[in-house]
Amino acid sequence: MVHSKIRPWKSAHCSHNITHTHLSSWVQNELRREQQLCDAVIRVDGVEFYTHKLILSNCSPYFRALFTHWSTPDSRVFDIPNVSLDMMRLIIEFAYTGSVPVTQENIQEVFVAADRFAIAGILKACSQILEEQLDVQNCISIWWFTDLYYHPELKHKAFLFILKHFEEVAATSGEFLLLSAQELAKIIENDQLNVKKEQSVFEAVLHWISSAPEKRREYSSLLLSKVRLSLISPEYIMENVNDNEVVKASEECRRILLKTIDVMLDVRAKSFSNSIVYDHLVCPRLPPQILLAIGGWTGGHPSCHFETYNVRAERWVSIINEAKTPVAYHGTAFINTSVYCVGGFDGVFQFNTVHRFDMETHTWHEVAPMHFRRCYVSVTVMDGYIYAMGGFDGHIRLKTAERYEPRTNQWTLIASMNEQRSDASCTTLHGKIYICGGFNGNDCLSTAECYNPKTNQWTLIASMDSRRSGVGVTTYAGRVFAVGGFNGTSRLHTAEAYNPDADTWQEVSPMLNSRSHFGIAVIDDRVFVVGGFNGLSTIPNVECFDIKTGVWSETVDMEVSCSALSCCVVNGLNNMAEYAADSFSQEISDEDEEGMKI
Repeated sequence: MVHSKIRPWKSAHCSHNITHTHLSSWVQNELRREQQLCDAVIRVDGVEFYTHKLILSNCSPYFRALFTHWSTPDSRVFDIPNVSLDMMRLIIEFAYTGSVPVTQENIQEVFVAADRFAIAGILKACSQILEEQLDVQNCISIWWFTDLYYHPELKHKAFLFILKHFEEVAATSGEFLLLSAQELAKIIENDQLNVKKEQSVFEAVLHWISSAPEKRREYSSLLLSKVRLSLISPEYIMENVNDNEVVKASEECRRILLKTIDVMLDVRAKSFSNSIVYDHLVCPRLPPQILLAIGGWTGGHPSCHFETYNVRAERWVSIINEAKTPVAYHGTAFINTSVYCVGGFDGVFQFNTVHRFDMETHTWHEVAPMHFRRCYVSVTVMDGYIYAMGGFDGHIRLKTAERYEPRTNQWTLIASMNEQRSDASCTTLHGKIYICGGFNGNDCLSTAECYNPKTNQWTLIASMDSRRSGVGVTTYAGRVFAVGGFNGTSRLHTAEAYNPDADTWQEVSPMLNSRSHFGIAVIDDRVFVVGGFNGLSTIPNVECFDIKTGVWSETVDMEVSCSALSCCVVNGLNNMAEYAADSFSQEISDEDEEGMKI
């Protein structure tokens, strides 16, 4: 599909200088300027550019072919049609200097010219600039643009951006309404479409049709067949899909809706026929992120526990983990495609070892060890570094801290904290690390402090309202949340949030369950707390907090009861489907079944 107009890509003015280092020297450019030793004249609209064949050939396969195959060896003047003087001047300057200015105003024309003359350096740099500028208003334009000017990497990234931000694109982008039916179908049928509720896909389809109803109603069955209707609640199906005028007007749409009801009833009856099991209608979308829980204390000993949680399917799934040593009271961190398991305790020894699990190759690797043995360690990631703080080395509670650089595979000591802390928890916010609570060997702590990597200094901040050892700490809604823990007497269900601007803590809604030594992470705009110890036993219970409602709610339990585990959020995997939960997660209650009669 050819689109006559492509939306500007950035509202703010920006300029980039594209450079590379293996091109001609300043001397060669001076020779060109002085028209010395030139053996080619590039002519555009009667204007002549004196150049050297060797320099242009080195920069562009187009010019190499022009000089060696499309002309005779004695040819000197070459007329180049369909290119502006400005673009040819920029291309020749780039060939000699390795630099070309790219602005908001000229980036499209520069890209087109670089594509025509096959100048890889300019194409790559323009693509990187366009990728940086992707937003909900221009992502479709850039996707269209790569249809006209082939650049598969940029095309793929623009398409992934549309999938990731689909709800906002559909609601706010004028370009969304300009999509063809086939383009919209390609988007909404994709497993990676990121929608919290499938009904938003149906509503986006209606929005697209309503913008030109006379022309677009004929595509209603094509698009409805791509919506995973079986993932929508029966109430919504009956009230909004079944009674919709577009659906009622199409016999094919009615057949799709009847098939949906059959699928939902079969799921309820657990009678998956072959035709139903592989039907996309019942298959949840792949989540952009998954929650990973590793290790922990279960059944009276440390474990190799390895589970993932898919927030879209609302299911936990156990992952085979044969190579990892059982561990508890450790920390985890996710960088690129790897999860790092830091320190911990196997029931006998405290570890300074660090293991990296590559989630795309399914392989474990031992990396450089820390300077100190650390169980009950606090671990976080900031600016590509893994930070490990405090813990217990088997003898004393630690106040030391260190950070790991994956690129060099090296741990470096940083400034020590103001207090000894094991059983604490930490997070990052606005370029600083916050660590809260813990145990100093004598007392459960209410104190907290923050680390500034620019000054390599720790600063005590306001203390929490409660002592919290085995606490869960995370960043959420621009605040540092401290949840649960042990105050020296009992396990807590209370929670509080720190405002760094005011240096104050404020009470927030308590959890439904008391717990310490649990996993905590933010995913899908909610705080999830996973497992832990309630004072009597380890628990499999999971609950989440939504700042919009101020309410904690229980979600699906883990497969095992576990405390002293560690959680992190995983994203950006090419093989995310391997870690996502089972497809058949939608269950329909008896009341739902009764209400699903058309």
